[in-house]
Amino acid sequence: MRRPRKKLVSQHLPPDISHPKVLELQTAKALLAETFGISILEVEEMILLRCEERDMWPESFSME
Repeated sequence: MRRPRKKLVSQHLPPDISHPKVLELQTAKALLAETFGISILEVEEMILLRCEERDMWPESFSME
């Protein structure tokens, strides 16, 4: 059974929203929130946790 669709609520965006990367990030967060049925704050927490996980492991391993 499908979840009922939620309407996206416009948020107060930061003053530098004119920068394309800021707009891209805000759009991606909104899409993730809608996809997973969670809030923007939960998306930000998810991103932070993912970044912390990446810091735990090196990007590559070398054989010495």
